[in-house]
Amino acid sequence: MIQKQKGCNDIYGREAKIWKYVESVIDATMEKYNYTYIRTPLFEATELFHRGIGEGTDIVSKETYDFVDRGGRNITLRPEGTAGVVRSYIENKMYGDPNQPVKVYYNGTMYRYERPQSGRDRELTQFGMEVLGSDDPLTDAEVISLAVNIYKMLGLKEIKVNINSLGDKESRDNYREALVNYFRPHINELCEDCQVRLEKNPLRILDCKVDCDNKILKAAPKTLDYLNEASRDRFEKVQDYLDIMGIKYEINPNIVRGLDYYNHTVFEVEAKVEGFGSNNVLGGGGRYNGLCSQLGGPETPCIGFASGLGRIVMALELEKVKLPIIDEIDLFLMYVNEDEKKYAAYLAQELRLAGFIVDTEYTGRGLKAQFKQADRLKAKFTCVLNSEDLNNNEVKVKNNKTKEEEIISLDALIYYLDEKLNTMEDDDCCCDDDCECEDGCHCGDDCHCVDDCHCGDDCHCHDK
Repeated sequence: MIQKQKGCNDIYGREAKIWKYVESVIDATMEKYNYTYIRTPLFEATELFHRGIGEGTDIVSKETYDFVDRGGRNITLRPEGTAGVVRSYIENKMYGDPNQPVKVYYNGTMYRYERPQSGRDRELTQFGMEVLGSDDPLTDAEVISLAVNIYKMLGLKEIKVNINSLGDKESRDNYREALVNYFRPHINELCEDCQVRLEKNPLRILDCKVDCDNKILKAAPKTLDYLNEASRDRFEKVQDYLDIMGIKYEINPNIVRGLDYYNHTVFEVEAKVEGFGSNNVLGGGGRYNGLCSQLGGPETPCIGFASGLGRIVMALELEKVKLPIIDEIDLFLMYVNEDEKKYAAYLAQELRLAGFIVDTEYTGRGLKAQFKQADRLKAKFTCVLNSEDLNNNEVKVKNNKTKEEEIISLDALIYYLDEKLNTMEDDDCCCDDDCECEDGCHCGDDCHCVDDCHCGDDCHCHDK
């Protein structure tokens, strides 16, 4: 039997609905911030990632899926989204667009050949955002706030932001020199990879998974001690904007980005989730003003963020967050003979086009088994089509909640279902004119506040 590859997953059923809901919240939030969706190729020229991410990184040296295509071209499955977005920005001359900065987001599959473990797969889905063309500290704060608000909208609590600054090129070069001088006497106490990194990119030593608990790394110089005045002032402005936005954060000098093009603000967002393990980080990002020119484009200040959807879904499950997943249908159509079946096909088509969630029988089951199938699908209404009713231009509709049955004219069926379904939603929701949903909605498992809420501008039903 052919099985899926190691580090890959099949996502289906209710789990797939959770994924789609998470994606819908991301889409809706991005729209509020005026970010537009960008879709880049799943594979790119290998050179893009070698130049963009760097030869000295684990991603390029150990984790990329590289191959030669039939045209003899060196191709790599994308391990992350930023390099492809910047390549697109340059190739499509987005820097010439009068609407600046360019604010985009993506949501797609990435590939990394690493040891699969909980929350880390070889095929992963990642969403991210990039702002290209602004060096304003407000942009840094906006990207951080956007990431935080997405997690909060999904219902995760105790979101924590850790921020740091690498400073400008002068500050970073000074820090790099300090690291080299500090690590050189201890080089034999570090792993083989770190010994190579010392000359190529000493900041990568601070990210080492092997030596992460080594006391030598913990006592290493901190970036903040090497910021020049301009970089220090800029970092303070980022903090001022975060304070204005009400985003809680902590300065964590241990956060670095070892890639050469990173500078100034770097950050990680984590959630305190029981059972998540020692690493609660959901996503991270930072400013990378040097990447565009490194890839052959104009000097362009940029900042971005990325987060794995698998980690988010895992956090939601561990936190037992109740999501407004539609796990029921509006109507199940039943029949006995072929003529009734044909009408079921016609009626299902009409009702679906009118916006209702409708299903019917496809496996030849008897009427009793069809009723059981309707229950399994959690149908709000059922309708048994029979020739006599259809000849009278009528159908019998049963409310599966109240068990009441009514004979409805086919001409009025759409209006009937629309009214009854809206009434069901109103009955299920406890919201009134004084709704306090922002403090926590208590509408119950059947809450439809997300779909049709009348709580007002300050409603936060999406949160809970």
